[in-house]
Amino acid sequence: MQLAVERVRVDSVPDGCRAILAAGDLQGIAPSPLGGQPGLLGIAVADYLEIWAGQGLLPPPSEVGVLLAGDLYSAPGADRRGASGPVADVWLAFVAAGCSAVFGVAGNHDEVTAAQVAALGPDVALLDGDRRHFGGLTVAGVSGVIGDPGRPLRRTEKDFHRAVKAAMTPLPDVLLLHEGPTGDSVDQRGNPALRALIERRAPALTLCGHVHWARPIAPLGSGHVINVDARVVVLVPESSA
Repeated sequence: MQLAVERVRVDSVPDGCRAILAAGDLQGIAPSPLGGQPGLLGIAVADYLEIWAGQGLLPPPSEVGVLLAGDLYSAPGADRRGASGPVADVWLAFVAAGCSAVFGVAGNHDEVTAAQVAALGPDVALLDGDRRHFGGLTVAGVSGVIGDPGRPLRRTEKDFHRAVKAAMTPLPDVLLLHEGPTGDSVDQRGNPALRALIERRAPALTLCGHVHWARPIAPLGSGHVINVDARVVVLVPESSA
């Protein structure tokens, strides 16, 4: 199975960046172009950035910001769905590639802490109700999903909605979630209550994953939502060639 990599034009990207790479639910195993044993798919994606830049497909990694929507783990044989495990090495791979900033949220199958991620650099952050700024862009995020709060990375619906409201006050440029809203058609599955909440005063862009959309983009209030489940989406400015 091949990983979908798509290019989407946006009004602008952060100062100092020429592209934003957004991805989520990279729950697979793949060989790295650098050699060695196959590992987590997210690590392979990060290792390909320099190669794609050399082929003219992407700017150099130092001019690429990264937004991660969570669920970056796979069982070692990629033979078991819903496995949970450590994903700090995926974050490290994007940092080691030289990306200008790496922000993200944790999915319900990720084992990673904000402290682990923060230790990787000043422009690297795991978001959960908080926000970061880079190049004039504000990114806010809420980790996890709605579910039994007795299990990791799950909140009651009330608490999850409260966290999303807090993350959206004041309104960020980008809202980063793992569990996201529905789209505008029946095949764009998600949480309808989250859609009702966000579309009242939507950010320019909401990024999410958790369930797969065949068509990754939908309008959401005055902005748009992009679902990056099992795909890489490269956001480039309209002005780029």
